[in-house]
Amino acid sequence: MNKTKDFLKKIGINEVDSGFESNKTFNDGGQFRFEVPGIQSPKTMEALLDEAQNQDLTIHRVTQTKGIMLLSDEDIIQMVDLAKNYGCELFLSVGPRATYDTSATVHSKEGSRIGYRLRGYDNLGYAIEDVKRAVSFGVRGILLYDEGLLYALNQMRIMGELPKNLHFKMSAHAGHGNPASAKLLESIGLDSLNPVRDLQIPMIASIRNAIDIPIDLHTENPKSTGGFIRHYEVPEFIRVASPVYLKTGGSVAANHNWDTTQKEAIARVKQVKLVNRMIDKYASDYVMSSKSGDLAVPE
Repeated sequence: MNKTKDFLKKIGINEVDSGFESNKTFNDGGQFRFEVPGIQSPKTMEALLDEAQNQDLTIHRVTQTKGIMLLSDEDIIQMVDLAKNYGCELFLSVGPRATYDTSATVHSKEGSRIGYRLRGYDNLGYAIEDVKRAVSFGVRGILLYDEGLLYALNQMRIMGELPKNLHFKMSAHAGHGNPASAKLLESIGLDSLNPVRDLQIPMIASIRNAIDIPIDLHTENPKSTGGFIRHYEVPEFIRVASPVYLKTGGSVAANHNWDTTQKEAIARVKQVKLVNRMIDKYASDYVMSSKSGDLAVPE
């Protein structure tokens, strides 16, 4: 194993333990931000942001997960306006995916490993069109599920076909959970990585040690992906993974494509409040990022 470890070290992948501490931050010096996923419509987004303001809580990122193609133009425009007025990121997810196309395999037990990835040339093209549509309305954050799509979109960004300030985030549904995968994704243009949800603290530390981009970590999960709640581990998340997005509110939903109601959006804010309390009580010296700087706020 020593020779293998020596080689991994040469390519920037080091062994770390639970004592690891990240000295990396967001551009404004902040160590953590709050993200609320699973907000599928303008009305639930409005309820979420209104309640956050009522509770004097900061939400840095709102993420929609069902797909851009399931939103009307009016939906996108309204969500863009809400994000701009509040000053948060808006990430919309790519619609085309194996579970939406004609694949029977993906719905089988074995085929579920395909996840939300794209099948064939046409679906790759459809996915790019989905992204271009969101971008045309000012969206500057895109949630991805396919590594090949990331490669293609990053090439478009480099060549000026997409805005330079467009941010790409890889979903936990892509199944990445080790530092080599993280380095690969970073090298082909990823701006934010959501690894699989159940990684232990040293596993998270090994990913942070290998990459510089933000890591997005679930503080809780719907029942469909385990239903576990990790609020007490949040200070450890920040310690080893900074700069980190704390993905909060997932336990309110039954699954990751859940159509969150306005009432449930308010319940998600309560979860943010509970996580914020953990930070205030056990890690008050950690710094929350401001609503400024390099946020992918719509234009």
